[in-house]
Amino acid sequence: MTSNTPVSDQLFDRAQSLMPGGVNSPVRAFGSVGGTPKFMVSANGAYLTDADGKEYVDLVCSWGPALLGHAHPAVLDAVHAAVDRGLSFGASTPDEANLAALVKERVSAVQRLRMVSTGTEATMTAVRLARGFTGRNLIIKFAGCYHGHLDGLLASAGSGVATLALPGSAGVTAAAAAETLVLPYNDLAAVEEAFAAHGSHIAAVITEAAPANMGVVTPAEGFNAGLSRITKEHGALLILDEVLTGFRTGYAGYWGLTGRQEGWAPDLLTFGKVIGGGMPTAALGGRADVMDYLAPLGPVYQAGTLSGNPVAMAAGVATLTHATPEVYAHVDARSLELSAALSSALDAAGVDHSIQRAGNLFSVSFGTSANGVHNYADAQAQEAFRYAPFFHSMLDSGVYLPPSVFEAWFLSAAHDDAAMNRIFDALPAAAKAAAAAQA
Repeated sequence: MTSNTPVSDQLFDRAQSLMPGGVNSPVRAFGSVGGTPKFMVSANGAYLTDADGKEYVDLVCSWGPALLGHAHPAVLDAVHAAVDRGLSFGASTPDEANLAALVKERVSAVQRLRMVSTGTEATMTAVRLARGFTGRNLIIKFAGCYHGHLDGLLASAGSGVATLALPGSAGVTAAAAAETLVLPYNDLAAVEEAFAAHGSHIAAVITEAAPANMGVVTPAEGFNAGLSRITKEHGALLILDEVLTGFRTGYAGYWGLTGRQEGWAPDLLTFGKVIGGGMPTAALGGRADVMDYLAPLGPVYQAGTLSGNPVAMAAGVATLTHATPEVYAHVDARSLELSAALSSALDAAGVDHSIQRAGNLFSVSFGTSANGVHNYADAQAQEAFRYAPFFHSMLDSGVYLPPSVFEAWFLSAAHDDAAMNRIFDALPAAAKAAAAAQA
C-alpha cells in the first residue's frame, strides 16, 4: 500500500482478513451501494468523523439510538459515573428498575419489563414467551419485516397465503421455518385467511410497529388495530416490535402515536436502540400475566449474564430522561424539513420517487410515485439502482446516509441549522446522480 491509500481502505483490507466480509453486521460492508465502507473513529452531536479525518453530517445516528445526538454530555456523564463503579456485577442494580419505571411511565401497555442485551434477544424471548403462554407453536410474521436473526423469523413466504414458510437463510432448517407463516404486509384479509386455516395453532402475530427494514412502510389505517382484534378473537398474542421505533418516533414510540389513541394495546412489545442510548441493551415488556410466565416466576426460561448491565442501564436512564417532548418536536420538525427538501431536489432532477413516513422516520424509494410502497413486493419493485450513485454523491459531500435504500433515515436533537444546510446543499448534485443512473 502507498501512503496515499485512504486509511479506511487500509482498515477494511485488514478487517476482511480477520472477520467475515470485514464487518460484524452485514449492511456496514456497503454491499448495497458499492465502494469501501468508511471506518468511523469519533462522533459528536450531528457529526461523524472517519479514520481519514473527514467529517460527515450523520443521518444514521447509530441506526436510531443517538436521538439526543452523539456524545450527549448528560449521557456521557452517566456512563462515566457508572464505569467508575464497575463494568458488570452479575447481580441486580438500582438502574434496572429505574429504566423499567421510565418505560412503564411512557408506554402504558407495559406492565412488566425484562431487560436483555439485543433486539434479536428481545424478539426471540417474546416469541418463546408467546408460545409458552398460549401452548401453541405457529407464529405469523410479515414479508419485509425484520425482527432480528433468530431462526424461526428468518423465513420467507411459502407458495400461498396460508402456507407454512420456507427457510430464509442458509442454516435455518425447514422445521424451524415451518413454524412461521409469512404474510404480505398491510393485508388484513391474508391474516384472517391464515387464522381460518391455522387459528388454533397460532401463538402470536409479530409485526414492526411501523416497518423500517424494507424502507419505511406506513401501516395502513386500521391495520395494527385489526391485528389486535384478530389475535384477541383467536386467543393469540400480538407482539409489537418497537426495537427501531420505540422512543424514536415519539415519547411513547409508534404505539403511543397511534394505538393508544385508537384504543388498542399489544400483548407484548420489544424495545432496543434508543432504550440503551447507544449501549447494547434491549427489553421486552407487556401484560403482567404474560410477562410473569418468564422465569423465575413462570415456566418460560430466559437468562443473560449481561442483561441489565449497569453501564447500559445508566445510558438508557439518562437518554430517556433527556428525551423530552421538546426533543421530539425538534426531531419531527427537522424530519419534515429534510424529507420535503429531498423530494424537491428529486423533483427538480426529474427523478420519480415517493417518500414513506412513520412519525419522524422516513425513507425514499425510486420509481414508485404512482402507488407508493405498502408492502415488501412494492419495495422490491422500485428502481433501487438509483440509490448507490445518490448515496455516494451525498457521501462525497460530507453527508452519511444509510448504506442501503431499504433503511430509514434518522435525525437527532443535535441537527441544527448548520447541519441541515450542509445536507440541503448536497441534495441537488445527488439527485442529478440518481437521475443519470442506469439499471
